[in-house]
Amino acid sequence: MLSPEGLVAAATVLVVLGLLAWCLWEGRLEVPGDLAEKEEEEEEGIPFMAEEGSGRCRLLCKPSALAQHLVRSLGRSAALRGGRWPWPRWPQLQMLQQLLQPPEPEPVVARELLQLSDAGLVALDWLVGPWGAVGGSGGVSSPVLLLIPNAAGKVTGGLLQLGLRALERGFIPVIFNRRGHNGCPLTTPRLQPFGDPGDLREAVTYLRCRHPTASLLAVSEGSGSGLLLAYLGESGSSSRLAAAACLSPIFRGRDWFEAAMPWLYEWPLLLHLKQGLSRYAGSLAEAVDMDRLLGSRSLRELEESLFCRTRSRPTSWEVYWERNEPLRDADEAAVPVLCLCSADDPVRGPPARSLPMELFRSSPYFFLLLTPRGGHCGFPRRAPGRCWGHEAVLEYFRAMAEFLRTEERRKGQPRLRRWGGPAVEPPVFTWQRSYTR
Repeated sequence: MLSPEGLVAAATVLVVLGLLAWCLWEGRLEVPGDLAEKEEEEEEGIPFMAEEGSGRCRLLCKPSALAQHLVRSLGRSAALRGGRWPWPRWPQLQMLQQLLQPPEPEPVVARELLQLSDAGLVALDWLVGPWGAVGGSGGVSSPVLLLIPNAAGKVTGGLLQLGLRALERGFIPVIFNRRGHNGCPLTTPRLQPFGDPGDLREAVTYLRCRHPTASLLAVSEGSGSGLLLAYLGESGSSSRLAAAACLSPIFRGRDWFEAAMPWLYEWPLLLHLKQGLSRYAGSLAEAVDMDRLLGSRSLRELEESLFCRTRSRPTSWEVYWERNEPLRDADEAAVPVLCLCSADDPVRGPPARSLPMELFRSSPYFFLLLTPRGGHCGFPRRAPGRCWGHEAVLEYFRAMAEFLRTEERRKGQPRLRRWGGPAVEPPVFTWQRSYTR
């Protein structure tokens, strides 16, 4: 009899084979929705030459000095150019290529468990190799790059590859794992809601205490962007981050859960979540109905079972999303955010309905880099690194550092201990809750 892990592996193989057969049968897959709407969205913004076979990228943002600098930097960079991807019109295959292809070389990870104020745990996975100590070639003032996986806690090969590319360039990459995700022990009968940034806030505070002279950056993948966007909105100018980026973000959480997701995407995530939650059936049973939870047939049913139909504090679906929509406090964000999106993203949905275009037109902190083709967290290329989206994000962080250094010199301000952040503040407490270093 197969073990639960064997069943999940077998199901994954079947899903991959089914998706491959579907793509070959269809031959050419278009973005759902009205083609005219898609073309209208693609015409807006500042054009860039992008990957051959993926069309022209466009940067949509409010005019500003920072926007002009990003246009110049991205225009000069090779990040948006590279080898041709052989199947540019198959976004499902692009997504699978990033999800399933392992990173090269294999990363070495050092795990650190962080105890939160309510005795819960999150895990910080520091990418330390294969080059040695934490931070690779980075020094004590090297920027710390916080990597946030999707909302299911799945650390994809693409996210690890981004971490490795960052490590090569002198960053200190660390992966944030939510309670109960990716092997992180669940010590309280509570998981983290979709857009509740409380645990992330404590993790960022700890990173600031551990690296007081380094700039803090963050990048999220897919549905994990809901957490990062909510954190930036709630924290405002107190986020402690210098810049942030989102790869294929989900902007409207409730609409995303209520829409019909591609089953070849939804079911693997559902199996992954159920497998992780089943490990904590005993501790979660006092808070939720485990039979209902493990019997969920969609991500929406599972989300409702976990956070709305609880035994102690039940709430409605509507109230839940009033508290957890990623953009509920977007007007308060005070950190530059680059959102890299594809018009043919099969997971997020059609751009006309899933992209908050007015936010990018009106806010000086939000920048949309939109490409016609790239799938969901795919953006593939035939070149080292395999994902031009990763190169674009790292180029964006480099351009941000350059811009802020220039602004400091222009204004005659002294060079502070980290680019993009306020002056050094002494920590308000001594952190004593990390015990696995």
